[in-house]
Amino acid sequence: MGLDLVIFIAAILFGIFIYWRESQGNKLYRFFNKIFNSKELQMKLEDKKGFVFKQAFLPRLVYVVGFFLLVGLIIQFLSPFEIFTSYNGISAFSSISVGTILGTYLANFVLKSGKVIEEKSDSLGEVVKDTIEKGKDIIEDIKTKDVEVEQEEEIKEETPKKDGKSARERLKDKGYLK
Repeated sequence: MGLDLVIFIAAILFGIFIYWRESQGNKLYRFFNKIFNSKELQMKLEDKKGFVFKQAFLPRLVYVVGFFLLVGLIIQFLSPFEIFTSYNGISAFSSISVGTILGTYLANFVLKSGKVIEEKSDSLGEVVKDTIEKGKDIIEDIKTKDVEVEQEEEIKEETPKKDGKSARERLKDKGYLK
């Protein structure tokens, strides 16, 4: 279990590295695109798509699992390690595949968040200033309302009360009290 966890975390970091590397340039993907596609179907120069960069889930899964399957087969045939014949090898294969895909999505989130923060950084200062101005306006409104309430209380105190009957006297007049 401990080795699987280490492999999984290393795979996440590997997935982040692959995604970041493909976001910088996709020369290997372009090379395979030129080999497998005719001139009309080849990707355009401004297209940034790679094996995992700007790719949907299923093609990303196929490329990552295919890559690790190829590496595993090479290791199995060239070395004495039997990766696909033991539980530990299959467990490590699945951990590294899932971890790499998770790492690519994590890198996608981090890169997109960085771009959004860069775009919004200029307007962030304006948003803070607007918020401060709104706060000042609210405080001024509260102060003016307090002054208005005090003035209304003073007006009420200044107006003399009518010399009317008390509540007890009115109830007696209606016959509710004796």
